[in-house]
Amino acid sequence: MHYSSLQQAVDDLEKHGHLIRIKEEVDPNLQMSSIHLRVHEMGGPALLYENVKGSPFMAVSNLFGTLERSRFMFRKTLPIVDALVKIKIDPISAIKKPINLLKLIPGALTALPMKSSFSPVKFGTTTIDQLPQIIHWPKDGGAFVTLPQVYTEDIDFPGVTKSNLGMYRIQLSGNEYLQNKEIGLHYQLHRGIGVHQSKSDAKNKPLKVSIFIGGPPSHSFAAVMPLPEGLSELNFAGALGGRRFRYSYDENQNLISNDADFVITGEVMPGAVKPEGPFGDHLGYYSLKHLFPLMKVNKVYHKRNALWAFTVVGRPPQEDTAFGQLIHEITGPVVPNSIPGLHDVHAVDAAGVHPLLLAVGSERYTPYINERKPQEILTIANHILGFGQMSLAKYLFIVAKEDNPSINIHHIKDYFIHVFERIDWKRDLHFQTNTSIDTLDYSGESLNSGSKVVIAAAGNVIRKLITQTPSHINLPVGFKNIQLPMPGVISITADSFINYEKASKEMGELNDALCNQELGEIALIVVCDNSDFCAQSINNFVWTTFTKSNPSHDIYGVNSFTHFKHWGCKGPLIIDARKKPFHAPDLILDNATEKKVDALFSKGHSLHGLA
Repeated sequence: MHYSSLQQAVDDLEKHGHLIRIKEEVDPNLQMSSIHLRVHEMGGPALLYENVKGSPFMAVSNLFGTLERSRFMFRKTLPIVDALVKIKIDPISAIKKPINLLKLIPGALTALPMKSSFSPVKFGTTTIDQLPQIIHWPKDGGAFVTLPQVYTEDIDFPGVTKSNLGMYRIQLSGNEYLQNKEIGLHYQLHRGIGVHQSKSDAKNKPLKVSIFIGGPPSHSFAAVMPLPEGLSELNFAGALGGRRFRYSYDENQNLISNDADFVITGEVMPGAVKPEGPFGDHLGYYSLKHLFPLMKVNKVYHKRNALWAFTVVGRPPQEDTAFGQLIHEITGPVVPNSIPGLHDVHAVDAAGVHPLLLAVGSERYTPYINERKPQEILTIANHILGFGQMSLAKYLFIVAKEDNPSINIHHIKDYFIHVFERIDWKRDLHFQTNTSIDTLDYSGESLNSGSKVVIAAAGNVIRKLITQTPSHINLPVGFKNIQLPMPGVISITADSFINYEKASKEMGELNDALCNQELGEIALIVVCDNSDFCAQSINNFVWTTFTKSNPSHDIYGVNSFTHFKHWGCKGPLIIDARKKPFHAPDLILDNATEKKVDALFSKGHSLHGLA
């Protein structure tokens, strides 16, 4: 199915049983997000909110809530996109089979953006306060757009060819914004839009920004797609949607996506910033209030019967998980092809994507005289940490494919078992300290500041892993409740974290208590606020251990040492994963809102039968 609008997609999903309508009035302040979270968690359908309190517009969410639904929407074009990606990876093989190239010509043509005077989105204009003012979490700083397509052009090369279409969150209200005149943009300067802003700032000229909401689902997907340099998101949107991206310009020379449901146009003036946030984010806690670029609003266009598309961000898995799964299906071969010796890499969604990477590489060329050990995979690890968004990772685990050719980076528990059976903590830890991390990651003591560690495992099995909760371990005062999240790992509840000076003393006391005990089958000890929670599931283990810890500050070890500036330990590794005073608050639902939402699932209401 080739959709020319979001409405066509909604109709198609409804026809095939992938969407339900919510007819009752729903409050955009917490209630809509609560409904979305519940339905997504149960693997439910897309949701059409027919009556949004305070807004004349209907809204839709959970469009991409399952991988199956995303595949369904793009069922006609995914094979073409897959083939185009393969051609980019291996153009020579494509040339050898010209008949295959001929089959792709229609898909290649739809990738070309098309300027058009017919612009349904210019049916009417409205104001920011008339848009659905969706507040997702109780401590959010205002209403946010969570499925925006943010368009900018290069001031040195105007036009669609060098443009950028990205998904950066937009704050519509709250804080110090002048209602209907100003909104906030949250992005990092190294992103495509940031490059455009820097160039405009250098010329002391405003950056024109257009924000599209809705339109064919391929447009939203293109905005989150990590495309290689030189490949336009507009091209990808056309190829994936089977329909050329149609655009025009308004009287202020802002680009308009003609097929969008809404377009917010405006400008970012050089140096213009205001506080943005807080916002409940994908790491499972709030990103806090910080200065980010300020956009002056010119116009807000909308089409007839426009639909407001949104998603809800929170601790994974959420709807953006399905985005990630489809992205991996499409681009899976691209990254390994770009890094010699790399077979696969996985940004673990349960950890919030950026904090944790799992990779598989090869030890191909190094002659092993006495022992197998990580060598080439360390070089590959450096490549990974310099590649696009993967540079934001804090923990990178990498293993040698030769040790287990069938290892699968998406089978997280099995992958960790493979690592923990082989890892030599005396040798296999490699830190980068005082470096930059994700802006949304608050595990460091200041914004964008933290550390990274590469954990590389290659060679034979060196330990058998414990598979039952140990009863023989004696803990010092302040530590209790040993649990087993997975083989080879124990979690321990500790007193609340006060500061790093006290934590160092506490970890020293833990080391003194453990250093002469039998720990040979334990590879990792996780010190946390709630060891029961950590051990409940592999997702809880991953989120507790890697999301909130800062490798340089929070990694300790039993019988640790430093030798020629290399740090290691002779016993198990210890990660202090307790919540720190400077960490952002966790995301907690509002009880009053939850009780109101309960009624929508009762008999006689729109969501009855889903629970």
